[in-house]
Amino acid sequence: MDNQGFISIEYLFSIFVILIIAISLLFFSQSAIESSLNMQDSLSHRLILDDVANTISQVNSNGEGYSKSVTLPPNVGYYEITVEKDKLTIEYDDKKGETLLLLTNIDSKYKMHSGHSYTISKVDDGKLVIK
Repeated sequence: MDNQGFISIEYLFSIFVILIIAISLLFFSQSAIESSLNMQDSLSHRLILDDVANTISQVNSNGEGYSKSVTLPPNVGYYEITVEKDKLTIEYDDKKGETLLLLTNIDSKYKMHSGHSYTISKVDDGKLVIK
């Protein structure tokens, strides 16, 4: 009997199993890469929020008339930082992060946008102003 062009069932089954394993490994690696990119994005925004909070704390701990500039980096996408009386909030890509500001006297609510520079100063009555 001529076996030319005839594929055995074992051969087809082994190819099917190899394909299933390859597809599942591809799905797992894509999920791991996406998770690490999401974590990196969250970390970079958290570092920006901590930098602004540290600058506000430095200005607050110094005397009246002291000021310091902060430039928000534009290379991590668009984000907005809201400065309120006792907390900072960053919003980006439908995500939100917060940090507390202890013992600060901020006179009103401010919005800071990515890619802009701001001057944080302590005015005569001890309040912090962001321009």
